[in-house]
Amino acid sequence: MILAATVAQGAVRVMDLALELGVSEMTIRRDLDRLEEAGELTKVHGGAVRSGGSAGRGLEPRSAQKAVRATAEKRAIALAAVDLVADGMTIAVGAGTTTLELARLLRGRRVSVVTNSISIFHVLTDPEEDRFTGEPAVQLTGGQRTPSDALVGPVANAMLERVRCDLAFVGAHGIDPRAGFTTPNIGEAETNRRLIGSARSTVLMVDHTKFGEIGAHLFAPFADVDGLIMDDGVSAAARDVLAAAVPLTVANGGTA
Repeated sequence: MILAATVAQGAVRVMDLALELGVSEMTIRRDLDRLEEAGELTKVHGGAVRSGGSAGRGLEPRSAQKAVRATAEKRAIALAAVDLVADGMTIAVGAGTTTLELARLLRGRRVSVVTNSISIFHVLTDPEEDRFTGEPAVQLTGGQRTPSDALVGPVANAMLERVRCDLAFVGAHGIDPRAGFTTPNIGEAETNRRLIGSARSTVLMVDHTKFGEIGAHLFAPFADVDGLIMDDGVSAAARDVLAAAVPLTVANGGTA
């Protein structure tokens, strides 16, 4: 029952499980110890989170596959993120289907955008798209293309080392309280670090399905992130765990 609840919710709390199952908190903790030893979940302060497991950590879904997942949630996250953008800002926007939703909201805004995403560059510069006004001003990094349509590698990294941004918006393949923010692609991890390094503040945009997932490559610990925006599909237990580690905004209008 504990494992089923963890898989369904993404995270569980010892106190809640003890009340629901009518047992002591010590009994729950012993069961969590056994489940962690078996590799089924990961214990955190006050509870446990779903284990990402080792399978698939190095496999990167293609952008088209990710684009059809949790679309309403991604739009809700983007709506919360765009409120942080003020006219005149220079912002870095990393590749990803959630950040792509943010790019759609930036069309016509008086901002400058630096991105390593071919898709985001297209959305912001295509004159055939509605509401095209020639703004924002967009710089594309160049580099080697990944399955998720990110441009990575030495060319992208060198460009990002030479820009200074007010704010960076970055997505993630996985978010885990212990592992941090991860991606399956080593090149994308390195370029994401450069994106974060180019900005005064960094906000991660992650839908609830990524909670508990762990990619093969870390690109940011929680300490390097200034804010996290997730949709309201994230469980109450997961919210408590995340809010203790990073300023958390829960975007309404997703799954709840």
